[in-house]
Amino acid sequence: MIAITGQVPTFAVGTDAFQEADVVGITRPCTKHNILVRDARDLGRVMKEAFYIATTGRPGPVLIDIPKDVQQQVVHDYVYPSKVSIRSYRPVYEGNLQQIRKAAAAIGRSKRPLLYCGQGAVMSGCNEELVALSEKCDIPVTTTLLGLGSFPERHPKALRMLGMHGTQYANYAMHYCDLIISVGARFDDRVTGKLDEFAPHREEIIHIDVDPSSISKAVPVTIPIVGDCRRVLRKLVQLAEPKRHPEWMEQIAQWKSEFPLFYGEDDRLRPQYVIDQLYQATGGDAIITTEVGQHQMWAAHYWFYDRPRTFISSGGQGTMGFGFPAAIGAQLAHPDKLVIDIAGDGSIQMNIQELATAVIERLPVKVVILNNLYLGMVRQWQEKFYNHNYSGVYLADPSSPPGEIFYPPDFVKLCEAYGALGIKVTKKADVRPAIDEALRTPKCAFLDFWVEEEENVWPMIPAGKSVKDMMGQPRES
Repeated sequence: MIAITGQVPTFAVGTDAFQEADVVGITRPCTKHNILVRDARDLGRVMKEAFYIATTGRPGPVLIDIPKDVQQQVVHDYVYPSKVSIRSYRPVYEGNLQQIRKAAAAIGRSKRPLLYCGQGAVMSGCNEELVALSEKCDIPVTTTLLGLGSFPERHPKALRMLGMHGTQYANYAMHYCDLIISVGARFDDRVTGKLDEFAPHREEIIHIDVDPSSISKAVPVTIPIVGDCRRVLRKLVQLAEPKRHPEWMEQIAQWKSEFPLFYGEDDRLRPQYVIDQLYQATGGDAIITTEVGQHQMWAAHYWFYDRPRTFISSGGQGTMGFGFPAAIGAQLAHPDKLVIDIAGDGSIQMNIQELATAVIERLPVKVVILNNLYLGMVRQWQEKFYNHNYSGVYLADPSSPPGEIFYPPDFVKLCEAYGALGIKVTKKADVRPAIDEALRTPKCAFLDFWVEEEENVWPMIPAGKSVKDMMGQPRES
C-alpha cells in the first residue's frame, strides 16, 4: 500500500503549526518505509522507489508525506525514472542452493516432520509447491491464522490452524514433531506460547523467508534459507527424496479422530452453526474478511480455506473494525466475487459508517454479525481467568427486564436508514432462509444473528502457557 499524506508547508515543519503532526515519526513503526518530500523535483524518484519498496521483498506499506508548498510547487523538468537502484535495499529471492540441500537432507532424516506455513506462503503464491512437497515427503501441514488458504484445508494432510485457538491436533503435531519446516511464518507468540516449552521434541528447524530479519528472531533455527518461498520450495521439491511416515501419520489421524472441532447440536442458535450453514450455502466460494474477536476464530475454524487470498484479517494487529472496510476493498477489486465480512456486534460498530460507501458504490458486500451482546473474546477471558468478573464487555442495557433487552443499535433499522438490506435472526430454523435471501439481493446486506451469549472459542491455550496447558472443548457444551 502506498499512503500519500499532506503536511504543513516546509517552513512551518517543526513549529507546532496548525494541524501539524510528525506523520513520518508517528508512522515509522508501522511502515516499511516513509519519507518527507521537501522538493517537488524529487517526487518522480520518490514515487518510483515507493512502489518498488512496497511490492518487493516482504511487501509492506510505504508512506509519502508531502508539505503543502511542495504540492503547489511548479516543476518544469519533472523526471520519472525508468529504473530503481537503492544500495541499501536488495531483496534476495533465490535461496542459497547449499542451504536448500541441507533442508532436503534434514527432511530425509526426519521421522516426524511438520510444515508450518504463514502469510509469507500466501503472499509468495507457493500453494502448489506446498502440496507437492507434502505429498512427496508425506508431511502434514499446519498454518497460522494469516496462512489460511496456503494449503487446501480439505486435503488429508491438512491440520488447519495452530496456536492459541488452533486445533488440538495441529498443536499436538507441533509439540511432538522432530522437524519444523517454517514457510513464511514468524513464530509469533500466538503460536509458540511459552517459548522454553515450544516444540520440545524438535531436533531441527528449517526457516524459509524472504525477510532475513524474521529468521531466528523469536526461535533459533538450524537451517535458515533467505529467499522467496515459492522459488525455494520449487528447488526443495526437486531435491528432496520421496518419504513415507506411516507411524507419524497414524498418530496424526488418531489425534484428528480424538480431538475434532465440534459444537452442540441442540436447538440453540450457535455461532458455529451460522458459519457452517454459510459455508454450505456458498460452497465455500467466497472471500472472507473478519473483524477481531471470537467470530474471527470461528471463521477460521468452521470455513474451509482451499485457495490463497480468500481469508483477509488483521492478524497480529488485532484491529476491531478491520473487516468491513476490508470487505469493501475486496469487493471493489473483485466485483464478480462474493465477499463476506464475518463480524461481531462490537467490532462492526467501529467502522459501520462505511455502510454509506457500500451503498453509494453499489457494492453487494454481505456482513454476517454473530451478535452475542458482548465483546465476546474479552468476556471469555474474564470468565476463564477472572472468575466471571465481567467489566465493560456487556453491550446491552443490564437494567432491561427479561425478554425486553435494549441493545443499540438496531442493525435492521440502521441498514434501512442507509438503504441496505437488514435481516435479524433469532431462531436456528431461520438461519438458512436468511442467508439465502441475503445472497440473492444485489445490495449490501447485514445478517444480524442473535447467537448464544456466552458461547466460547475452543480449543484455547492461555497466554504465556504451552500445549500441556491446552483447554479442549467441554463435551457437555
